[in-house]
Amino acid sequence: MKINLEQIFKLQHNNTTIKKEFLAGFTTFITMAYIIFVNPQMMSQSGMDEGAIFVGTCLAAALACIVMGLYANWPVGLAPGMGLNAFFTYTVVGQMGYTWEIALGAVFLAGVLFFIMSITKIRRWMIDSIPLNLRIAMGSGVGLFIGFIGLKSGGIIVSNDATFLSLGDFKNYETVLASFGFILISILAIRKIPGAIIIGVLGTTLIALVFGLIQFEGLVAYPPELAPTLMKLDILGALDLAMISIIMSFLFVNLFDTTGTLLGVATRAKLVDDYGNAHNLDKALKADSGSSIFGTFFGCSPVTSYVESSAGVEAGGRTGLTAVFVGIFFIIAIFFSPLAAMVPAYATSGALIYVSILMLGGMEKLNWSKTTDLLPALIIIVMIPLTFSIADGIALGFLSYIALKVGTGEINKISSGAWFLTLIFLSKFIFL
Repeated sequence: MKINLEQIFKLQHNNTTIKKEFLAGFTTFITMAYIIFVNPQMMSQSGMDEGAIFVGTCLAAALACIVMGLYANWPVGLAPGMGLNAFFTYTVVGQMGYTWEIALGAVFLAGVLFFIMSITKIRRWMIDSIPLNLRIAMGSGVGLFIGFIGLKSGGIIVSNDATFLSLGDFKNYETVLASFGFILISILAIRKIPGAIIIGVLGTTLIALVFGLIQFEGLVAYPPELAPTLMKLDILGALDLAMISIIMSFLFVNLFDTTGTLLGVATRAKLVDDYGNAHNLDKALKADSGSSIFGTFFGCSPVTSYVESSAGVEAGGRTGLTAVFVGIFFIIAIFFSPLAAMVPAYATSGALIYVSILMLGGMEKLNWSKTTDLLPALIIIVMIPLTFSIADGIALGFLSYIALKVGTGEINKISSGAWFLTLIFLSKFIFL
C-alpha cells in the first residue's frame, strides 16, 4: 500500500508522509464541509429534492477530489461552488423562470466549454483578453450576491415598502441566531481555528436544538435516494439563444475563480517554479473543468476548486493524496443526512455572510488609478446583487467598459475577447 502510494503521489519527493496528507485532507474537508448543508438548502428552493441534492453534493465533491488527486496530484478540494449555486437557484430558475433541469443543462454546456478551453489555447487567450479589474469584479460581485442572500435568509435584512430594504427584527430568534452564527464563525476564523465555518453552522444548530426551536432527527442514516436528480439535466432545453448569456456567466465566473484559486493554492503548496509556472496546472484545470461536467449528472451546480484548500496546505498537504482523503471524507458524509436535514436556514446564513466577506477581499487587488477599467468593475460589483443576477451584472459591466473606452479615445485598447463578450451580452438586451 505504502509503495503504491509513493509511486502515485511521490510523497518523499514532496517531503510529506501519509499521516501529513491525512491530517491535511481532514483539515481541508472541515473547512469546506459547510457546502453539504448550504448547497442542498439553497438548490432545493429551485424545486429539486433536498435529500437527492445532499447526496449529489457529496458524491460530486468526492469524485472531483479523487480525480484531482489521482490525475493532477494537487492537494486541492473541490465541491459545488458558492455563488453560482445562488445564481442557479435565484436567477436562472427563480427570476428567469427556467426549470432546474434546463439550468443543469446550461451548467453542463458551460462545463464542456470550460473543458475545451482547458485543453486548448483559448483559455489563455480569454484570460489575457479580459482586464484584470473586470475579472476581480466578477468574484467580488458574486460575493456580495451570496452575502445579500445570507442576510435575507437570516432575517437580518428584510423588505420594506417605504425604503425597499430595512434592518430585520432582532426580537426574532432566527435573526438573533443568524447574527450569532456569523459572529461565532468570525471569532473562530480570526483565532485561526480550523473548520470555523462548519463549527459555526453546527454550533448555531445545537443552540436551536437546546431551546427546542428544531427537532432532533438523528445523526446517521442510510443515504437518501439520488434518483430525483440523477441524470435529469435537459441539455437540449439549454440549447437556446436566450441561454447564451447564462452559459457565459457560468463559464467565466467559474473560469476566473478556478484559475485564481488554483494558482493561489499552488503557490502556498510550493508547486510553482522560480518563473511562476505551476507544475501540472493544465492537468488541474482539466480535472476542475471535467468535474463541472460530471457534477451535473448528480444534479449539482458547477463544481469548482475551493480556496479553503489552503488550510490543508498550511497543515502540510503537498500532494494529491490530500485531495483523495478529502474525497473519502465526502463519501463518509453521505451517511449524515439526518444532520443535514436538521440544520435550519438561519444556521447557514452566517456562513454565507462570512464567505461573502472573504470573496470581497479580492477588491484590494483592483487598480484604482485606471478609471476606465475601475468604473466598469465597480458597476459589476454593485449591479450583480442589485439586479439579483450575475449575468446582468457582468453584462452591464462589459457594456460600460466598451462605452468608456470608446468615449475616451481608447478603442484600440479593447481586446478581441472583451469585444466578443460584450456583443454576446448586448444581444441579450436587444434580442432576448
